[in-house]
Amino acid sequence: MAEISSAIVLKLRKMSGQGMMDCKKALQETNGNVEEAMTVLRKKGLATLAKRADRETTEGTVICVTGPDGKDSAIATLCCETDFVAKSDAFIAAADAMKNYLLACNTADGIDNLLNTVKDGKKFSDIVTECVSKTGEKTEVGDYAGFKLSGLGLIATYVHFNGKIGVMVEFETSSQAVADNEQFRLIAKDIAMHIAAVNPLALDQSGISAQIIERERSIAAEQVKNKPPNIVEKIVNGKIKKFFADNCLLEQGFVKDEKVPVQKVLADAAKAAGGTANIKRFVRFAIG
Repeated sequence: MAEISSAIVLKLRKMSGQGMMDCKKALQETNGNVEEAMTVLRKKGLATLAKRADRETTEGTVICVTGPDGKDSAIATLCCETDFVAKSDAFIAAADAMKNYLLACNTADGIDNLLNTVKDGKKFSDIVTECVSKTGEKTEVGDYAGFKLSGLGLIATYVHFNGKIGVMVEFETSSQAVADNEQFRLIAKDIAMHIAAVNPLALDQSGISAQIIERERSIAAEQVKNKPPNIVEKIVNGKIKKFFADNCLLEQGFVKDEKVPVQKVLADAAKAAGGTANIKRFVRFAIG
């Protein structure tokens, strides 16, 4: 077996970010070949992932980035098993690296494409594997979404201070002046924050499936089944209306003033900016 010097162990540690003993063992396995030792360490991470495949990843962080021209944004969750690992240097480094990969990934593609995105000769999946190797805990991308403006408008984002809830909203505007208006942009950010806090099921009634509506009707009807049929219908319709108001973003009372629906807050902000606006789509990701 080749003599493993402390200098080569330090070199591998600097390259891999892993512990001295792990690096020394990998070099001993490969007779001091640094490149092969890196492969050994990567395999260690893959083996750990396979071993812990059925573990739940209920901790982690939400990462959200916007391109320099503001026309594309991406949001993803990087998840692990415990809060201890979520606060570790290895996990934080992987989360920081993810920001660059999100910008490099084609925003129309999903998790697999993010994992296969290459930066500086390395796939993001390799970053995840290295993190697993360092922490000994399952780490994975839980969610991913990318928005790209196809016309006039803006993308507003919000990540809660605990890093566990994130939102991305695409607004369409009648002019670029509306999209660029400072007050309108603040309202757009507030609407993203509203989504984080209130968690709407859909943008409007058309986004709620017929099955969910029928389920709610059945529940409401069961609650008043002993009343006359005409009264039952009136009560059920009222409860469904309330269900829409509680769960459709545009109908919800704005988080900063519950007496005013989000739709009016948006319309008023756009009018003040000299035009009109609507919400095209949104995503909300939460960890845990």
